[in-house]
Amino acid sequence: MSKIGIAVCGNSGIDYAVHDKRIRVFRSLLLMEGKEYEDFIDINADDFYKQLVERPDIDVKTAQTSTGVILKMYEEMKASGIDEIIVITVSSHLSGTYQNAVLAAKMMENTPIHVFDSRSVSHIEAKMAFTAQKLADEGKTVQEILTELEYIRNNHHIFVTVDTLKFLVKNGRLSNAAGFFGTLLKLKPLLEVTKEGKIVTLEKIRTTQKARELMVQKFNDEIKDLKVEVFIIYTNNFNEAADLKDLLMDQNSSIKDIKLVPLTPVVGCHAGPGTMGLGYVVLK
Repeated sequence: MSKIGIAVCGNSGIDYAVHDKRIRVFRSLLLMEGKEYEDFIDINADDFYKQLVERPDIDVKTAQTSTGVILKMYEEMKASGIDEIIVITVSSHLSGTYQNAVLAAKMMENTPIHVFDSRSVSHIEAKMAFTAQKLADEGKTVQEILTELEYIRNNHHIFVTVDTLKFLVKNGRLSNAAGFFGTLLKLKPLLEVTKEGKIVTLEKIRTTQKARELMVQKFNDEIKDLKVEVFIIYTNNFNEAADLKDLLMDQNSSIKDIKLVPLTPVVGCHAGPGTMGLGYVVLK
């Protein structure tokens, strides 16, 4: 039986969770005023958002993991005795990480590497990695694991609210921004991550409070009669995320717990402080 190794990009936020260290993590970079920081290793989420709030005009950019770094990880995994590798990446519509992982895979000889586009971001990637490692430990085949990852990919939804669209627009991450640039920065819209892995506007709203109220309404409508795993993604607004957790659990007696997960600096760089996500995975 072949030994299967699991890898996931740092955009998953898996670094901030208690996890099996056998899951390899390859991280993107933050470039702040010319200085390079490896996500989580050199700067954590709390420190990053604090800087972004205190210095809103700070020059900050991101760089995806290079093909060379990913290739080195593959080689190390192979050297450790792994026969096949499953690699989970952030949506290919949000980053070039997927393409770099594919390019690196083509450079490996005699090691099957399966690069899986999550078509999502944050906790969904981490959920996929945890699931893949569990199934590998149970002796499942690569195809059985990929089939389960496809189920998660096809049966989840993430809603997002932001305090400003400035960051998403500046970095080109908002897919349907054309047509309302004139009022763009005045809006606090409700966004979603689509099935294709794009971030688009669902509703154009004027206040963050109303956007979050609509988010809760749509969430409750969607999960009605479903068995779901729920998570809230926060930036510099942990207390607000905790309040939202309490509200949702009061409204839905079937929900026994809600994970609170930080948005990593590299992803948060494109979303901005004040961003909050509410998502779920439909359980079988």
